[in-house]
Amino acid sequence: MPTYSLVIQNAAQVLTMAGGPTDRPLACLELSNWTVIEHGYVACEGDAIVAVGPMSELNPAHIGSETRVVDASGRVVMPGLVECHTHLVFGGNRAHEFERKLGGESYLEILVGGGGILSTVRATRAASEPELLANALHHLAGFRHYGVTTLEAKSGYGLDHATELRLVRVAREAGQRQPVRVVPTFLGAHVVPPEFKAAGPRAYVDFLLREVLSDLKGEAAFVDIFCEEGAFPLDVSRYYLAQAHKMGFGLKIHAEQMHDLGGCEMAAELGATSIDHCDYLTPAAAARIAAHTGGRTVAVLLPLVPLFLRQDQYAAGREFIQAGLPVALSTDFNPGSCPSKNLWLALSVACLKMGFTPKEAVAAATLNAAWAIAQQHDCGSLEPGKRADILVLNVGSVAEIPYWLGENPVRDVFIGGEPVR
Repeated sequence: MPTYSLVIQNAAQVLTMAGGPTDRPLACLELSNWTVIEHGYVACEGDAIVAVGPMSELNPAHIGSETRVVDASGRVVMPGLVECHTHLVFGGNRAHEFERKLGGESYLEILVGGGGILSTVRATRAASEPELLANALHHLAGFRHYGVTTLEAKSGYGLDHATELRLVRVAREAGQRQPVRVVPTFLGAHVVPPEFKAAGPRAYVDFLLREVLSDLKGEAAFVDIFCEEGAFPLDVSRYYLAQAHKMGFGLKIHAEQMHDLGGCEMAAELGATSIDHCDYLTPAAAARIAAHTGGRTVAVLLPLVPLFLRQDQYAAGREFIQAGLPVALSTDFNPGSCPSKNLWLALSVACLKMGFTPKEAVAAATLNAAWAIAQQHDCGSLEPGKRADILVLNVGSVAEIPYWLGENPVRDVFIGGEPVR
């Protein structure tokens, strides 16, 4: 009889995320109808989960002298958090621009004036690869502290061939140097760099298609673009994503963050895995996207961004859920519009400002977030066969998770069945 390597037992609640469809993300009522096991356990062999259930079903014959037994009495056990939208690798910070925003300047005003993303581009180009790697490892340690076990990392602060490849390379190296799984995304089309200001957005994306993407095969799973005023217009975004798709890349888009330009619908029509931000996406457009994609494109909502930018417009999360559009939650960690790694705070703000329930918010930051970066087969739920990425929280119920505003509820983090913090 096999012996478990890890047993987490006596949990007040085991939040499995299981019980819904397995061929697409959770949508509508599925987002809150997943299984919660009262007084339960999770058992692992090596790096995989092998059993989940109520304590009455735990067979003590599987527990040996080498089994690590963790008591979770009175506590929630749940999957590791999945951060599906971050800008992990960059140089410097933008604290000086934070003061300018407090003085009344808008995000787009600072960007048009050569600051914002372009400010970080200058700092990132000037940073050495060891410096960028050290910064990335520092931030990943912070994410682990909050219980993040899988993370997407976008490039986008190089905007030239050498630096963009360096950012993807650093993200991959950082993923190999510590336990959090890192999924690189290429966001070379973040904004138009100064070198292409005169030639324009189309010339710049042609450069990316011609000279950069061919070097990223096998290095980045996804290609992303920022479709917004001051960045890339709709027609150029469509052209770029369509060409990237032909090259074999998965698609993502930053769209409807500050204006409704139609980027989300366009990307969904091209088969995008996720559409991100969506603050100005209308419920009617959300319903059309859900219908067109069969509920397979995930809307990644980023509630800490409008909070930090002091904007009034938040994505219509409740309406999206009712329209059948799958939703995920992330921080959008970056130096300009969200310098926070606290995904728990994002869950709370999603409940307060986007209409999520606690169960919906937790599912959006685990299983649906895994779907948003095509990692759903490995993580995002507590089910036999999945990687043993597990959290033990210092709360007793799912309702408490977003209730304790801004707190970090994590007591224990296990990645691949091994304890980390």
